[in-house]
Amino acid sequence: MDSCVRPEALPSLPAWEPVAGLYIVATPIGNLGDITLRALAVLQGAALIACEDTRVTGKLLKHYGLKARLQRLDDHASPETRARVIDEARVSPVVLVSDAGTPLISDPGYRLVREARAAGVTVTSIPGPCAAVSALAMAGLPSDRFLFAGFLPVKDKARLETLEGLAGVAGTLVFYETAPRLERSLLAIAELWPMREVAVARELTKLHEECRTGTAAALAAHYAAHPPKGEIVLLIGPAGEDEAPVRDTDALLRAALAEAGPGKAAGLVAKATGIDRAALYARALELKGE
Repeated sequence: MDSCVRPEALPSLPAWEPVAGLYIVATPIGNLGDITLRALAVLQGAALIACEDTRVTGKLLKHYGLKARLQRLDDHASPETRARVIDEARVSPVVLVSDAGTPLISDPGYRLVREARAAGVTVTSIPGPCAAVSALAMAGLPSDRFLFAGFLPVKDKARLETLEGLAGVAGTLVFYETAPRLERSLLAIAELWPMREVAVARELTKLHEECRTGTAAALAAHYAAHPPKGEIVLLIGPAGEDEAPVRDTDALLRAALAEAGPGKAAGLVAKATGIDRAALYARALELKGE
């Protein structure tokens, strides 16, 4: 996590009377200066902080000169562990954080919150950073309607089926993705929607923050030549009025040629469509000469 604000530079934290309950606290997604004063006050007053990884949360607390009792609570936490956390939240302020961003948004916490509410424990959300919302704000894609759909499946067939199932969504699609899987996901998008606008936002709030837009094929070509690092938000603009999934190889080739030579472009489109690479290469040369 990048540093920004040191503890000695902080203004006075807002007054907060610790009250029993479960507090969902958003933490920085990269730049440590993005934490809110209210979040720091709640972290400071917590009797217990349930976290995804005690080492990661420990670094955040150390940076701000805070100390707290930590309890690991991830997707593998047992029902008994969640029950103990909820029992403590009945009588003391208990905080839930994830490693970065807003808990429960593709991060652990859903079961704990659901069980806490069922047990009559007050649940309070302390808002703050969220990678999906930050990427949507900077990508320049329509934001009046959007669907956050978490991570795309790892398997090619399941990934394509998931995208096909979202074809009719009248808004921007937002996914989280990993660097090693980005190219395959972009190729799947290119196969279905070669002309939709796509954005790749990565390393948000960090030193090498980037948001690149274009067609999926062009972005696949770019990242094939410049392998990405870091955590990624992948966004797909909404469909046009008469759009239908297509396999327009010329459109795919033209998009790939915007970022790569004929050979690389042919290889990318061959991966996306299964069409013979030699035939695609010959067509790419023709398009390049137009």
